[in-house]
Formats: sequence, structure tokens, C-alpha cells
Amino acid sequence: MNSTSTFSRLFSPVDLRGKTLRNRIVFGAHTANMADQGIPGERHLGYYRERAMGGAAMLVIEPVPVHAAAVLTRGNFKHSSDEVIPHFRKITDAVHEEGALILQQLYHVGQHGDADNSYHPNWSPSGMPSYHDSDGSHSMTEAEIEETIEGFVQAARRCWESGFDGVEVWAAYHGIVDQFWTPWSNRRDDQWGGTLENRTRFSREIITRIRKLCGDDFIIGISVSDEPDFEVALQRESLAELIALHDRDQLIDYVSCGTGSYFDFYKLMPTFLYPERLATELSQTLKSAVSHALVTMESHVRTPENAEAVLSADQADLVSIVRGQIADPHLANKAKEGRPEDIRPCLSCNQMCWGRRYRDYWISCLVNPSTGREFEWGGDRFEKTAFPQKVLVVGGGPAGLEAARVAAEQGHKVTLTEASDRLGGQFRLAGMQPRRGQILDLLDWYARQLEQLGVEVRLNTFMEAGEISSFSADLILLATGSYPPDTGFQKAIPHIEQLPGIEDGGFFSAEDVMARRARLGKRVLILDEGGNWKGCGTALKMAEEGHQVVLITPDPLVGKELQRTAADYPLRQKLAQLGVRFILESAITRWTPQGAEILSFLDGSTSFVEADSLVFATPNLAEDTLARELEDSGLKFLNIGDSAGPRQAPFVISEARRVALEI
Repeated sequence: MNSTSTFSRLFSPVDLRGKTLRNRIVFGAHTANMADQGIPGERHLGYYRERAMGGAAMLVIEPVPVHAAAVLTRGNFKHSSDEVIPHFRKITDAVHEEGALILQQLYHVGQHGDADNSYHPNWSPSGMPSYHDSDGSHSMTEAEIEETIEGFVQAARRCWESGFDGVEVWAAYHGIVDQFWTPWSNRRDDQWGGTLENRTRFSREIITRIRKLCGDDFIIGISVSDEPDFEVALQRESLAELIALHDRDQLIDYVSCGTGSYFDFYKLMPTFLYPERLATELSQTLKSAVSHALVTMESHVRTPENAEAVLSADQADLVSIVRGQIADPHLANKAKEGRPEDIRPCLSCNQMCWGRRYRDYWISCLVNPSTGREFEWGGDRFEKTAFPQKVLVVGGGPAGLEAARVAAEQGHKVTLTEASDRLGGQFRLAGMQPRRGQILDLLDWYARQLEQLGVEVRLNTFMEAGEISSFSADLILLATGSYPPDTGFQKAIPHIEQLPGIEDGGFFSAEDVMARRARLGKRVLILDEGGNWKGCGTALKMAEEGHQVVLITPDPLVGKELQRTAADYPLRQKLAQLGVRFILESAITRWTPQGAEILSFLDGSTSFVEADSLVFATPNLAEDTLARELEDSGLKFLNIGDSAGPRQAPFVISEARRVALEI
């Protein structure tokens, strides 16, 4: 494949305030949450160096709070302290050595603070409530406005002294700059509110002072976001007017366009439930409003193909691919070299990036567990071993695939056997749920990688203990997966070992449904005990196929575990639109051919729901039969993945990577 013709716009250089970007790919700002006591360390250094090494033209690293009121996570960088400068210098030097520019985002959340981390009252233009939690905010005095402006300026000064090429002022998501811009949140009648001139005074003063302090060659960008679904938010035409004002006076060198806000958190890092290239309408609007600043489009770009489409349509000058480069830090180089098929695909799942950040951990990636561990594991780059071994991997699910790939990357001779006729195990079933086809793309990627690496893949091969013994492998990795229980056991009512009535038929697992082994009636009950895609995605599949679905959960809301990925609300919307009925904080106590008896945990009452079929989505059991049979065989083996303990995909892939690296 010729990258010059396929990605001609993507790999054309562009000037940004006298500096040349080697391509149009940006690794945009996001909270990696990796700092230790506010100091960037080896984890940060490895993370950013890898993306620069991978070919990105410009990195905008994790936002730094500019004031005590702005601290949002426990992994935030230390604010208002020069102590960070020598540590940041290590990162900027490393990124520059790899040929990329590096900027830092400066942020302040204003009314949307987080007292759990900041222990500071929220400051805002007009004392409006937080949409981050249940707190309110304090209307800023003139002195506090000046203190905050100076916080931005001094943060920029520290960036300049740390070797950053510039800064990005955060005006997106209805943060404090956006709060000053927006009439709904800026109700002041002094020089900071009212007219457009007054409402932009805050941002113009920040940028003007940064330019004066940091010099003419210091890049200054600004980030905004598209929020068309809330009328109180600034709409595209208003944002265009604001950005045009800043551009007219050449205050900014670029503007970055995202989606969502504190009004609608779900579009900040949109999952696969949303369309791709989500911010193109705003970026195109701003592109027509500026004459000096470059326009960066972000939000669900994900692939080089998407990026090229945006640039070719003249919807932006630069494209920020964040999750795509979290999943594969060498995305840019692989595309440039004409091998985009080798790019490990992002699933837009948010499980380990936004999902871990939601829980205030440092971020990682489902498909790339080296993310955040580059300083320990490298960025999925491997050295060939001097002592190659013969490795047998039994099981072609996600753990087996990753273990086989990483072992082969290191030069071991690997054979992978899979009992079924295709790779993927139960992860393939997840990829058959609506809008989750990116999982199938990942499985195709694994198949290509194994073929390129010379791994012998044997499908339709069920390995028994004797056959494994006669294979004469130096190391055996058992990744035989898990299976759904057939008892109808529910954790919420543990005294009932087996659900009464399931022996009468009509009872299936979620796996049965996705594998099309279930003959479902028109009316289907699904008991979802995990609050994740196993149950919710199966319910969506059945509803889209025309079944009348009732979803029962012991949790207080459907999709409880999906809250951390920002997928729960959009999913509930889709289920509701398809007529799915929700029964919350309940369990099933009996199944009959006519339906199920339901117990409410809230008041102890019971009710009867008519149904033809019952589907259970509950934790699986480890399929560790082979591991038990080989215990006393004398063979060197490891039991990995679900067969060592059923878990979600990121944890078995991570385990497989670690085990294979230790061979």
C-alpha cells in the first residue's frame, strides 16, 4: 500500500507558529492520571515518549491545574509549584528527541470542581452549581479573578521553562473559561460579564499575558467543545464568533474541537454507541471562521482512514487521535509505512482509559496492556530471545491470542490450538452484539499478526491431556476459557443454589443467545447480574431482533458497571427506545413455562412476569479441567485467562502479556 497516495493529506507537513509539524496527527490532551504526589515520573515519561516515537507530530500532554480550586484527580500534576519543572524537562527532551512538538494543556474546572481531591471551594463567574457532583460554587471577586488569571500565566511560565513548545488553554466542556463565555453561567454585570467583549476579557487577558511572558515563538492554542443538545451551552455559531474574535487579534495559533461537556459527560469520550468523527460539524464551522489559527478536530477519530477523510474534506487542518494512539502508539508510523492493517484497533470501549480514570486510577488500554507500563514492558516492542522455546498455547480466546502473539514476537516457536472453527472464544460472541463489530476487527488483527509471526494455528483441535503430553513443548499455556453455569444461581439470593423450575426448559445463557444456540420465544426475560455488556448487549441484540424484552437486575440501575465507561446512559436510551422494560433491585425466585416469579428487594413483595424464555447473564465458571489433569504430569504449564479465573477481557489480555514476556 502506498501511504503517500492513501494518506496524502495526513502526512503532509504544516507550519505552526514557525515550527514544522511532520504530519497532521496530534496526540491530544487527556488525563492519564499518572502523577505521583503531583510529580510526573517514569510512567509519564514512557507513555509520552512512546507516542512521539510512534510518529505523532504533536503531543498535548495531560492538563495541569492552574490553581488549588482546579484539582480534579489524585493523579493531577502539582499546581502552583516550580518543583515540577525538572521532571517535565525530562519528558519534553525525550519527545523532542523523537521529532515531535510537545505542549501542555492548562485547565480550571470552575463551578464543576471535585472537593474529594481539591479540598477547596469551587470558584466560578456567578456561583452556579457543580455538574460534577452535588456541590455549589462561589461567585468570584475581582481579586479571585486576577488570582486565577495569574494562575494560568504562571502555569504557562513553568511550561516554557520546562521546554514545552507551547500551551493549550482549556475552554472546553464548560470549564471556567467557557463559564465566562456562556451567558447562562456568566450573569455578572461588571467588566467580566454581559457583552461579548466583557465575557471574553478573561480568556483574552490570560492569553495576552502568556504571550508577553513566554515570547513570540511560544505556541498558544485553545480547546472548545460541541454541545448542541443543551440550549444553555454555547452553540456552534456563538463559538465561531468567540473564536473569530481571538483569531482576529492573532491571540491563538490553533483551536481544538471536541464534543460533550459537564452537561453531557457521555460525549466527552464517545463509545461505539456514537458515530465516528463526532466533532466535524463544529470543526468545519470554526474552519470557516478563522484566518490565522489552525483547526484541530478530535472526538472519535480513532483511525488514519477517519483522519484522512476529515482532512480531505477540509473540515480541519489537524486531527487528534487519542484513544487510537493509546491502543497503538505506533499508529502514525504504521500508516506512513503503508501498513495500516497492522495498527492494533481501538475498540471505543473506554474500559481501561476512561473507565480507569473514572475510578481515579492511572489509565491503560484493553487491547494494549503496555499502556501506562511502557517504562516496564516497552510500548509493545520486543527483543528476540537468545533461547527460543517450543510453546504450546491451548485456547484461542483473548488470553491465548495475546500470549501466542507476544511469545512469537520474542522468537519462540509457537503453536496455538483452538477447539472451535474460529479464533476469539467468547470474546467473538461479544463482537456479535449490536455496534460492537470493532471486537471482530481486533480478532482479525490477531489472526493477521499470528500469520505474519509464523504461529501455527490449529482450528477444530480439541487437546486432551495425553495429546498435550506427547506434544513435547517446553512450555504449555492453558487458556481454555470459562463456561456459563446452568443452575440459575444468583449472587443476590445465595441461599438458592438452583433456580426452581429451570428443569422445565426455556432457560438459556447469554452465550447461548449470542451463539444462536437458543430457541427463544417472543417474550424474553433476561437476568443481568453483571451490569455490563454481557447482559445489556445481549438484551439489545434480542430487542433489535424483535423480541419483547424485560431486563431484571439486582442493581439500582441498568448498566451499573458501564457507568465507568460513559456507556450506560446512551445504552439505556437505546434499550428504552426499543421497548425494553426494566425491573430493578430484584431477583427471580421461580421459573415456569408461563413466566417468572420476581422478588423485590425494596419491599419484599413478589410479582409474576409472563415470558416464554429466560436468559441469564451471570458470572462464568473456570474451564480448568486440563489444568487439573496436568497437575501431576511433570509438564511445565501455566493456567491463564478465564480458565485461571473468569474476568473481563482487559485483565486476561494483560495477564497473557505479562506471562509471555516472562518466558
